[in-house]
Amino acid sequence: MTENKKILVAVAWPYANGDLHVGHLAGAYLPADIFARYHRLKGNDVLMVSGSDTHGTPVSLRADQEGVTYREIYERFHQRFLETQRDIGISYDLFTHTDTANHHRVSQDLFLALLEHGYLYTERQEQYYSETLGRFLPDRYVEGICPHCNYAEARGDQCDNCGKILDALELGNPRCKIDGSVPVVRETEHFFLDLPKLEPEVAVYLAEDKEDWRPSVLNFSRNYVQGGLRSRPITRDIDWGIPVPVVGYEQKRLYVWFEAVIGYLSASIEASALRGDPDMWKDWWYDPSAETYYFIGKDNIVFHTIMWPAELIGAERLYEEDETRHFNLPTDVPANEFMNLAGAQFSKSRGHMVTLPDLLSRYDSDAVRFYVTVVMPETSDSEFYWDDFVQRNNGELVGVWGNLANRVLSFTYRHFEQVPEPGEFNDVDTALMERIEDGFDTVGGLLAARRFRAALSEGLTLAREANRYLEVKSPWTQIKTDLGAAGTSLFVALQAINALKILLAPFLPFSAELLHRMLGFDRTLFGEQVIEEVAGEGAPHKVLRYSAAPASGQWAFEMLPAGQALQTPQPLFQKLDARVVEEELARLGE
Repeated sequence: MTENKKILVAVAWPYANGDLHVGHLAGAYLPADIFARYHRLKGNDVLMVSGSDTHGTPVSLRADQEGVTYREIYERFHQRFLETQRDIGISYDLFTHTDTANHHRVSQDLFLALLEHGYLYTERQEQYYSETLGRFLPDRYVEGICPHCNYAEARGDQCDNCGKILDALELGNPRCKIDGSVPVVRETEHFFLDLPKLEPEVAVYLAEDKEDWRPSVLNFSRNYVQGGLRSRPITRDIDWGIPVPVVGYEQKRLYVWFEAVIGYLSASIEASALRGDPDMWKDWWYDPSAETYYFIGKDNIVFHTIMWPAELIGAERLYEEDETRHFNLPTDVPANEFMNLAGAQFSKSRGHMVTLPDLLSRYDSDAVRFYVTVVMPETSDSEFYWDDFVQRNNGELVGVWGNLANRVLSFTYRHFEQVPEPGEFNDVDTALMERIEDGFDTVGGLLAARRFRAALSEGLTLAREANRYLEVKSPWTQIKTDLGAAGTSLFVALQAINALKILLAPFLPFSAELLHRMLGFDRTLFGEQVIEEVAGEGAPHKVLRYSAAPASGQWAFEMLPAGQALQTPQPLFQKLDARVVEEELARLGE
């Protein structure tokens, strides 16, 4: 009987201040999509949510630098996020943003729940103030020398060089990022999340059996808590963001680190409302049998393994009256390391980056997805090299998988136009069929364990075995003397291709859909993602979501029936010219 687990796939919320680049794809979006697509094919009930972070200071910082409104910046890049992720095939049940009435309400409700349960308090603190701008400066508006590694351009909230979480007052030689002026220190009052009070329960959560977590994530998180948690301010003096729902504090806003993670919950609630079942989200958030996975980059680990669990523990049963039910804490946070580009870190300021819109203007989505999976930084930093991209595309994607599918389909279509009727199988036929069938357990196990590089590698290994089968059976030779023998060989090869189509579909969804149709199927594997404007609570806003629920339960070896009509074959992938390498390096100025 097919499993039907509830699987929440929560994906990092990008700041809506610039285009997504290939490092973002490798860090969070592609692994999340591969995982979600696998579970949908497996027959599980997936809810995959994310959205644009519209309140992050990178948004307001860019707006200030350009002299435009905050809304203009986030709407510009939210639209680009919708288009880019649709085009690269990130299959959300809902991609929304944080400036919706729904997200404001849920964030304020969670704030009030923490306040009611005694986990918030007010305290006066010192903070940098710009006398030239006449306002307090959010942490990201301040740069200076990191007290831990002496990096000269550390942000006021976190050092990009060593990854340490910072307080802006710790920086050496502080300066305002807007005008370069030296800020002064002034007192202001804010709400704080009492993390020391929540520390024991967070420590218990992290101490539980987590043997399938990545050691880098688990060790970092446990060590962070063992060092002792300090209270953190969750409000700030700024005019952009979600108002604090307490009399006398209406001019302050919720701190983005606190409210952005609430987006996972608010997006789940919004997705449920859009499906016409307002309480559906509770199946993923309160049912203890549900599994919840958070796909992020390594720079966001602390916020998802410590801060977000603390918020969920403190809020207890928001919108849920049953006292026996509590929020589900993350089942896993499979944070990826960083992907570098041609030997150096991605850098907007130096122009050393490849944005996804730019990349997709020149290359097919599945070619990009394939290579990024091959070099995905699952356990250590990895590199995106243009020469390797071309070689892998031509040698593996085209040479191993694409050619296998194309030559079998083309030859079969030319001589039979349908799936041939097979004769009796010999040992070679049976061995390939059994090997491919076993692949559903092997590849599926790796996908379930979030080992995506290994899963793709195993899929390619099976494709190579199918190629070797063809060399042994040689149906193009058999057909000259024995039509029946050729038909049997092609029947077996088509079964392998049909199975490999499913095994590789989480990685290569666009070509899988094309191959699915060429094999004579009418139904789709995944359904279509569309950008649409929805009303919901408050003003209309644009989202990315499925136009209809995707098909499920196809992760199994199913025989392609003899006699099924095939459609006109066409190549799945394109071979790349070697000149691509020089052209791309020239674009980087190298």
